[in-house]
Amino acid sequence: MRSRLLLSLLCLTSVAAPAPALPLSPSVRTPLLTPRVTARFPHDRAAFTQGLQYLGGGVLLESTGQVGESGVRRVDLKTGRVQASVATPLAQAFGEGSTVLGSVAYHITWQSGVAFAFDATTLRETGRYRYTGEGWGLTNDGKHLIMSSGSAALVWRDPKTFAIKRSVTVTDQGQPVRNLNELEYVQGSVYANVWLTDRIAKIDPATGKVMAWIDVSNLTREASTTAARTGKPLTFDDVPNGIAFIPERGTLLLTGKRWPTLFEVKLPGLKVEAGVTGRGAVGR
Repeated sequence: MRSRLLLSLLCLTSVAAPAPALPLSPSVRTPLLTPRVTARFPHDRAAFTQGLQYLGGGVLLESTGQVGESGVRRVDLKTGRVQASVATPLAQAFGEGSTVLGSVAYHITWQSGVAFAFDATTLRETGRYRYTGEGWGLTNDGKHLIMSSGSAALVWRDPKTFAIKRSVTVTDQGQPVRNLNELEYVQGSVYANVWLTDRIAKIDPATGKVMAWIDVSNLTREASTTAARTGKPLTFDDVPNGIAFIPERGTLLLTGKRWPTLFEVKLPGLKVEAGVTGRGAVGR
């Protein structure tokens, strides 16, 4: 599984997980944004977070990874309490990203090539889809599913058939940005965690160009300090992963794998969406 490969991968970081290249000229450097924390919420230390979405009404959809521990859950934002959960239906699968579109919760797997559909309220399985390649992150733009595979590509898929509709290569200053992981579609942009880094890419979905980087290193340090104080420090694979948008507040929720904290943050450019309580039309 991916977590077991990390120790060897970390020794080859320059090859397996290259840091996004920055240009030499400061005048053309991609903007770097620092999130401002506005609230903190408890997060399950056992949750190897792979997908995160705010559904409205103070409820989150979260998917988790690790073979034998993977699944999808509905979570109370304020308390971190799991309201309902379902295990990834294939016992040998490593669960990855998830998203709710309409009344359906979709959940992909890392190397099993299977995606699952659930009723977003009851989490009862309603369908399965096959796909080739790896599955990492998943979000939607209100019409199509958007999926990452750990490469520099984003793929748009038909939610009824999982067929590929289009794809785009994500680049920063002309260089591909690989290891795209958890995704969130927000106000016309795709936000993507980049695995093994403390950065989130804000991506133009039409061109694939990175419009800005979000530096979450301060959040990583705080989560690490908090975890250490409890006697259960973060491990090498407890990296930033998890992005959700709260439209009625114009804020993002950010967390990581097995982090003790879910951070609510403000970012330049995000707007409050009046009258909207959560993308996905569930839990309103």
